[in-house]
Amino acid sequence: MGSLEEAIKQKEFKDPYNKLVVNLLFTHSYMVSAQNGILKPFDLSPEQYNVLRILRGQNGVPTTVSSIQDRMLNKMSNASRLVDKLKAKELVERRECPSDRRQVDILITEKGLQILNDLHIHMEGFNNQVINLSEEEVILMNNLLDKLRG
Repeated sequence: MGSLEEAIKQKEFKDPYNKLVVNLLFTHSYMVSAQNGILKPFDLSPEQYNVLRILRGQNGVPTTVSSIQDRMLNKMSNASRLVDKLKAKELVERRECPSDRRQVDILITEKGLQILNDLHIHMEGFNNQVINLSEEEVILMNNLLDKLRG
């Protein structure tokens, strides 16, 4: 891919902090675009994929839309709308909560689990292809990003 300056055709930045912000935004866009290419044949958006992964992590225990929203990578996503779209694809199901009829429980279906299983090898390959860093560098990058967010 090359340097940020080459990619966006900018000779220099005001300071390294400005460059880092632009670099993070540019890299995010690059990663989302690449991930979209993998998810498209499965008729999933990155946000829908995120919801399915959250539900799989529940290990069969129902959860609420608000709980899904709290755990989403993109906090601006409309979890309720995403769940509706996944329900239409028969990847999740909604159930009335037995202890509180106002609450709706969300569960991943077998079909949803199968799609995640089918996607696993593609995503693993994607991660290995797109992350051009050694394991030591990946650990350092994760620590630095955690530190950046405070």
